[in-house]
Amino acid sequence: MNYWFLLIPLLTAFTGWLTLRIALLFLFRPLKPRKILGFTLQGILPGKQRQIAIEAGQIAAAEFSTFADLEQKISDPKNMEKIKPLIETHIDDFLRIKLKEQMPMISMFIGDKTINTLKTVFMEEIENLFPQVMQQFAGGLKPDLDIERMVTLKVSNISPEKLESLMHQSLAKEFHFASVACAAIGLVIGLLQLAIILLTD
Repeated sequence: MNYWFLLIPLLTAFTGWLTLRIALLFLFRPLKPRKILGFTLQGILPGKQRQIAIEAGQIAAAEFSTFADLEQKISDPKNMEKIKPLIETHIDDFLRIKLKEQMPMISMFIGDKTINTLKTVFMEEIENLFPQVMQQFAGGLKPDLDIERMVTLKVSNISPEKLESLMHQSLAKEFHFASVACAAIGLVIGLLQLAIILLTD
C-alpha cells in the first residue's frame, strides 16, 4: 500500500474547509469595486447593498402600511391612564403653587375644595380631548413618516466594513459550524476515494 494515499482524506477535508472560507470571503470582499483583468469584482453583500436596502424598505413599509392601526394605538384611552398620574400632579402643582405665585390675591378665594373641583374638571376635559389630540398628531405625522425611504437610507448608509463586522459577530457560530461541516464532508469524500482506490488496487 502506498502510504501517500492516506493524505487524500486530509487533502479533501482541507479543500472542503478552504472552499467554504473562500466563499465566505467573497460575501464581503472586495468591499469596493475593483477591476481585475477587465472584470469588476466586488463582494456579494457590498455589491447588492443598495438592492437589499430597497427591498428592506419595501418590506418595512408593507408591514406598517395600515397607518390606521398606529393612529388607533396612539389614541388608545389606555395611554391616557398611564400618564394620568403625571398630569394630575402637574395640575395640582399649578393650582396650589404656581397660580398663587402669579396671582397672590386668588389664594384668598381658592381652598382645597375649589382646587379639587377644578382639578376634576380639568382632568375630565383632558381625558375627552386626549383621543382627538393624538389622532390629529398621528394624522399630521403621516405625510412626514416615509418608512420605506427611512429604512432604505439607513441600510444603504451602513458602511461595508460595519456590515461585515456585524455579520461576523452575529453569525460567528454558524460560520464556524459550516466550516467544520464542510471539512467533515471533505473528509468523508476522501475516505470514500481512499476506499475505492484500495479496493480496486
